[in-house]
Amino acid sequence: MTVPLDDQLGFAPDNDVPVPYMARTREYYQAIGYTTPYRWAHYVDAPFQPLRKPLHQSRVAIVTTAAPFDPAKGDQGPGAKYNGGAKFYSVYDGDTSKTHDLRISHVAYDRVHTTADDSGTWFPLPQLQRLAREGRIGTVAPRFFGAPTNRSQRVTIETDAPEILARCRADQVDAVVLVPNCPVCHQTVSLVARHLEANGVPTVVMGCAKDIVEHAAVPRFLFSDFPLGNSAGKPHDPASQAFTLELALRLLETAPGPQTTLQSPLRWSADASWKRDYNNVAMLSADELARRRREFDAQKEIARGLRESAA
Repeated sequence: MTVPLDDQLGFAPDNDVPVPYMARTREYYQAIGYTTPYRWAHYVDAPFQPLRKPLHQSRVAIVTTAAPFDPAKGDQGPGAKYNGGAKFYSVYDGDTSKTHDLRISHVAYDRVHTTADDSGTWFPLPQLQRLAREGRIGTVAPRFFGAPTNRSQRVTIETDAPEILARCRADQVDAVVLVPNCPVCHQTVSLVARHLEANGVPTVVMGCAKDIVEHAAVPRFLFSDFPLGNSAGKPHDPASQAFTLELALRLLETAPGPQTTLQSPLRWSADASWKRDYNNVAMLSADELARRRREFDAQKEIARGLRESAA
């Protein structure tokens, strides 16, 4: 039997590459009937602010796109369908000395390969608190900050990012870890990171959508090649979560300049076939695409009502 050349040379399968989320998203929305392609934020350079003091003396904050659980807003539990009613449209903050139940049912994480039943994969506050106790960082900032996942780049740049900067300054934050979940989340936190860095606050983005973050050109990016919703490590795997956060902090300390990407050596699984599924129109029937269009339109109406009531 002839052994294929790829096997002889030890090559990985062709699909074992970072998921092309920008292309998948464009093709998906065209397939369900939205023919105007979304324009992703694109920069060719990035601001950069080195740490002003050693990390063991620094106050570190978290920016998240997760939403506080509200039992009045429908199913937000593990494996819940996309829930536009759980979205938030203004920056919020939370007291880091308290326990918080943050969920991601309101965003398009990978619902095929992860069930969102461990918040440690998207909200690394317990890990950060542990590092403060151990002296790896100086202190955890008194508040964490919620960034609205907004398709409007103008709103993120002109409203939400400045508001997060103001709150960071009020809390005398020295560095910020930003943790996105869905494709648009990755763009949102990238724009926030750029704004913080341009105004003197060092940042690191922990994410899974490599193309989106690098297209937006951030100062520092820790890439984990995991399904969306797992930017802070694998579910129910505290060692993975601790390792992922430590990589992000090392990147804060050692990045030589802007647009530095560090890829985590951790793999989701030996089988990379999970990468073919997310919003892949080649794997969806016409009936399934039609069903998703109906669901998307219904969620848009829910979101419109929430935005109008919040205005």
